Amino acid sequence: MPEPAEMSGPEVAKTPGGGAPGKEGKEPVANGHSEGESNPFAEYMWMENEEEYNRQVEEELLEQEFLERCFQEMLDEEDQDWFIPARDLPSVGQIQQQLNGLSVNDGNQEDIARKSSLNPEAKEFVPGVKY
Repeated sequence: MPEPAEMSGPEVAKTPGGGAPGKEGKEPVANGHSEGESNPFAEYMWMENEEEYNRQVEEELLEQEFLERCFQEMLDEEDQDWFIPARDLPSVGQIQQQLNGLSVNDGNQEDIARKSSLNPEAKEFVPGVKY
């Protein structure tokens, strides 16, 4: 008989106990498992809770997606707080339009003073001084 290191394939099945360690002298049952084994489907038991596992994985994926969205919103809010000239300053065309709309007219100062409700005789305001 060959050495155990050289055994493979059909030679393993010819040894007592199917060649599995610790199974010498035990005859395999028709399904390939020995009679003393508690659950012949132990390796498939994870499938019993497959729905629960799928639910947990889905929850983890949703949580990860939620965290990514929150992180992106935080970055967007931070970007809004920063001063970015290209985004926050008006364009040259807008400034030109605003300047074109301005005019200087000294001719109606007397008219403004007559219509004003301010007291021209009032003392000059100084913060922190009570009159």
